[in-house]
Amino acid sequence: MCPADTDAKASKLALFTIFTPNLPLAGKLYKTVVANYPKMPEELENKLIDIIESDIWMTNILKIVRDLNLKDCWIGAGFVRNKVWDEKHGKDRTELNDIDIIYFDKSNLTKKFDLEIEGKLRNLNPKLNWSVKNQARMHIRNGHKQYTNCKKAISFWPETATSIAVRLNFKNKIEYIAPYGLEDLFNLLVVPTPRFDLTIYKNRIEKKNWKEKWNELEIKTGYNTV
Repeated sequence: MCPADTDAKASKLALFTIFTPNLPLAGKLYKTVVANYPKMPEELENKLIDIIESDIWMTNILKIVRDLNLKDCWIGAGFVRNKVWDEKHGKDRTELNDIDIIYFDKSNLTKKFDLEIEGKLRNLNPKLNWSVKNQARMHIRNGHKQYTNCKKAISFWPETATSIAVRLNFKNKIEYIAPYGLEDLFNLLVVPTPRFDLTIYKNRIEKKNWKEKWNELEIKTGYNTV
């Protein structure tokens, strides 16, 4: 079972577990970005849970991943982001390149174990491209100090709208982590996270060509300092 983090705050809806950022401040810029999200708006929480719960395809995948019993495990990135963007654009499901599964387990840092999990998932559903990454070792690739959990790990992901992950607990309730809130996701804003290199971000945005799929996106080329 994926245990809930001890610093989690239960929302008024009793449907989400909300995680507040507990990260070292990275200068005035990071302070500004975090200050923009003092509290998760209840309206957005309702929207997110409605979107996920009404999608049988998503909930089935969440159940499969939950039953792996990995520590601090989530599905993030395009799994959540693309779904919300599709909903906002009135589109059918945009095909995902992969299903990004993350977990945090210091007891086994080998890439081989991740690949074994991917193999199990392919046996369960060979039609999906499963990607499994133990965030307890991803700091090495990224040149960072070791992360403490998945919440901190995804704060280093490229965009604020991408830095969101969800899971289904054993009470069949949706939980999520969103270090930068949900506003950018639902407002169709593509903004780099304050810890991500701008040059890499701009190259990534150019390659993704998201505007062709979701033409209402507003893509920012610099950090959010408002």
